[in-house]
Amino acid sequence: MTTDATTTGPGEALRPHAEDAFAGELRALAAADDRPRPERWRLSPRSVATYLLGGTLPDGTVITPKYVGPRRIVEVAVTTLATDRALLLLGVPGTAKTWVSEHLAAAVSGDSTLLVQGTAGTPEEAIRYGWNYARLLAHGPSREALVPSPVMRAMAEGMTARVEELTRIPADVQDTLITVLSEKTLPIPELGQEVQAVRGFNLIATANDRDRGVNELSSALRRRFNTVVLPLPATAEAEVEIVSRRVDQIGGSLDLPPATDGLAEIRRVVTVFRELRDGVTADGRTKLKSPSGTLSTAEAISVVTGGLALAAHFGDGVLRPSDVAAGLLGAVVRDPSADQVVWQEYLEAVVREREGWKDFYRACREVAA
Repeated sequence: MTTDATTTGPGEALRPHAEDAFAGELRALAAADDRPRPERWRLSPRSVATYLLGGTLPDGTVITPKYVGPRRIVEVAVTTLATDRALLLLGVPGTAKTWVSEHLAAAVSGDSTLLVQGTAGTPEEAIRYGWNYARLLAHGPSREALVPSPVMRAMAEGMTARVEELTRIPADVQDTLITVLSEKTLPIPELGQEVQAVRGFNLIATANDRDRGVNELSSALRRRFNTVVLPLPATAEAEVEIVSRRVDQIGGSLDLPPATDGLAEIRRVVTVFRELRDGVTADGRTKLKSPSGTLSTAEAISVVTGGLALAAHFGDGVLRPSDVAAGLLGAVVRDPSADQVVWQEYLEAVVREREGWKDFYRACREVAA
């Protein structure tokens, strides 16, 4: 994606698009890529997988991992995009569905911005097309008066479109995608025309299976997708790595201290999240009650980022227990009546007795008082 003089440059953006933030890596991968590429793809499928999973190129360029998880999951996702089937990334909140979707689109098409954000109020026009009503009233229906959706643009240009939170979109609007995905065409009955998808077009949708207020996909629509389930991190070390990497990326744009300086606290946050999420301590000896929230990796990233901001602006720049305690409380106690009891029991039965966690226990007790 390019920017012009009227837009914010990649170096100034608070959160650059993937194709801007990792432009150097994408250029290096394209230069070293000697494998066949599907029509209009910027990289071969193998290089797209390398971009997501990380690696070292023959010239020594290091490609940083964007996703830490099973390689086969990424390979299946990339291969799906090289076929005529759309890709549905499914998983609990915080399993990097949006993150993977964005990076897949950036690596395949060089543009991750052809995005439809799903909500309960998403209209049909967001997926099909809308109208410039001033031109429509002045001159009647015409292609000049038509406002293409991101999906229509992706079809016409052979790009990758993204639909976030597909199951939050009303069911009748979801089904607008059936013709797009099965016939690879988008009718425009007002003009007696249609837009046919050119080679290179595909669509990535994300959905989570634990959220409230969702609209189940119809069987007809689900058949148009190849579903890939993104799991929670398999091990504590993998989750620590994910949190550390993502916090460093976020902190870099906010001038925060390196996350690696607070690795001990990151490990503690991840341990707390995993134990409460699993309902058992890491050693398997003590069963625990789980709170009402999901305690996802994304929430752990938020807690650590907030802690680093506290350390940078109101401390000595080193992440300490007092910096993450309040964020932890807010993440765990979503339902004040039920979750407060869960948190207190965990503090007294586990945290207080754990060797080396005294400062952490005191900090959590202070904010919970």
